[in-house]
Formats: sequence, C-alpha cells, structure tokens
Amino acid sequence: MKQILITGGAGFIGSHVVRRFVKKYPNYHIFNLDALTYAGNLENIADIEKEPNYTFIKGDIVDADFINDLFAKHQFEGVLHLAAESHVDRSITDPLAFVKTNVIGTMNLLNAFKEKWKGNFEGKRFYHISTDEVYGSLGAEGLFTETTPYDPNSPYSASKASSDHFVRAYGETYGLPYVLTNCSNNYGPNHFPEKLIPLFINNIINNKALPVYGDGNYTRDWLFVEDHAVAIDLVFHKGNNHETYNIGGFNEWKNIDLVRLLCKIMDSKLGREEGTSEKLITYVKDRPGHDLRYAIDASKINKELGWKPSVTFEQGLERTIDWYLSNEDWLKNVTSGEYSKYYEKQYS
Repeated sequence: MKQILITGGAGFIGSHVVRRFVKKYPNYHIFNLDALTYAGNLENIADIEKEPNYTFIKGDIVDADFINDLFAKHQFEGVLHLAAESHVDRSITDPLAFVKTNVIGTMNLLNAFKEKWKGNFEGKRFYHISTDEVYGSLGAEGLFTETTPYDPNSPYSASKASSDHFVRAYGETYGLPYVLTNCSNNYGPNHFPEKLIPLFINNIINNKALPVYGDGNYTRDWLFVEDHAVAIDLVFHKGNNHETYNIGGFNEWKNIDLVRLLCKIMDSKLGREEGTSEKLITYVKDRPGHDLRYAIDASKINKELGWKPSVTFEQGLERTIDWYLSNEDWLKNVTSGEYSKYYEKQYS
C-alpha cells in the first residue's frame, strides 16, 4: 500500500483533498498531518476518521526533529503539502509566524523527503500547493500565467513565493521530483470565517456589519474548493515533474459585486425582503499592500490534463450557502473563543 502524507489536511482545502484521496484511492494509506491551529478543525474530516486507509497525526511542520522522525518511521512515497498560514491580514500583524510555517516548515519537509529517498526518486512525488498572490497585482487587463514574474506584496505572499522558490531549487539541485500549483481564491464548505465569503455568510445570519475594504473594487478570481481538489488529484497523478500549473475558476468578481450577489441569495434563503442584507455593507479602512486584481490563466491545466471548473460561480455559491445554513453548529463552534477576539481587533 502506497504511503501518502498530506499536510494541513484538517484545514479548508486540505480537508477536501484528504477526503477525496481516502475515498477514491483505497490502495493508498493517507496520513493527515495537521498542527490544529485556529483554522484546523477535526470536524472537517469527521466522516472519514474511521476509514482503514486513514491516519491522523497531530504535529507541526516547523519542528524539524518531529518531521525527520515521521519520515524515518513511514515510507512516504508522496507528499501533498497544503499546510500554511494563509490569511493576508494576519500576516500583516505577525509576519514572522508566516516565515516559520510557510518557509521553514516547507524546508523541513523538503529536507526530510530528500534524505529519506537519497536520490532514489523513481515513483516518488512532492506536490507543493501555492497561491496566485505570489505574482503580485494586475491592472485592468491581463492574466497570471505560469511564467509571470513573481512580485509579492504582502508578508503572506512573500512567504509563499519563498517556499515556491525553495521547491524549485530542490528540484534543480537534488533532482527532487516536484509539481507545483498556484491557485486563485477558494470558496466552499468548511471555510474558516475569516475569509470574505464565509465571514459575510456568518455576519448576515447574525445581522452584523459586512466590512468591505476600501471602495470594494478589488477583483479576484474565485474557485470552488471541490473543483480545486479534483485539479490537485489530476496534477498529483498526471502532471509532469518540475512543472507548474495555475488553477483558476475563469471567474472574476469585484468584491462589492460579489457581496451584493451574496446578500441577494442570503435574503432569499433566509426569507428576508430583498435588499435587507445590503444595508449591512460597511466600508472600512483599506489594508496595507492590498493588490488591486488577481486573475488566473488556467489554460495549461485545461489543455494538458483536461481540467476545468464543474460549476458556475452562482451554482457554487448556492451550494456553499446551503452548507453553512445546514451546519450552523459548525459555524458557532469555530467562531467562539479566540476567533471572536481576533474579529473584534481586526474589524472594529
């Protein structure tokens, strides 16, 4: 049985990837490594915790000795590396935490993988999942491609850019067999409510203000998380070594237009008069280093691997809203305690 390590598999994207791999590949034993910080939640993967080909391990990728011991104990032939500090706002207030996890943590995994196999890399693969934010900001036109020069503008994107460079350097220097993907903004079930869509769903439910940065005209490409999990599956199994693939939803929205659509759907779902939720929109001071526009050209993964989004944004957003409305206990659990303190500090 092939041993596969997935890092960050109790988080938002990771939980969808872990679930897919556990259920689709019974010939793999999936080891899910997660530090269970604020965004890691075992409730996200409760439905697979007793599967015979699944093991959860609590641990931190920043701990090099722990990671080395883990690789010495298990024959990890594949690594899917999703563990990361990922929220731009938090990176502005605590950049060093992002360096530790996103750079040092990635280095620890690369070193352990390299030492475990010592050049005998046939049939092995290290898959690093990254972000479109490493490319910086776009103007009104154009798309990020796999050859777009890196130009990160936040501590978060700088830390991810650094980790991307180290992965490629290990490929060139040591022959480590890697694939790397840069994705656009994800949305969907199980998303921790510090991000725009789940934050606003939760706030609308509770009749709280909807804090929109600046003038609301920042533009993002949005990708349904289950479509992202399918793309990750394809890249891991069929992508070419030492290649990068951009994964995007072909789906650009200005923040304010997205929020208005979300308000409209929420009013309908909650039986409220149309326009009720829009009254909650509150413009707040812009954050430093806020990139104007991200947009992904995902034609390479489409042409080479046959991947494309399976749902429209409207369909995916409805499925997302329905999930949150059906899982209010999950929302209450993750928005209590420390998250409440963070929210007050960030948006008050």
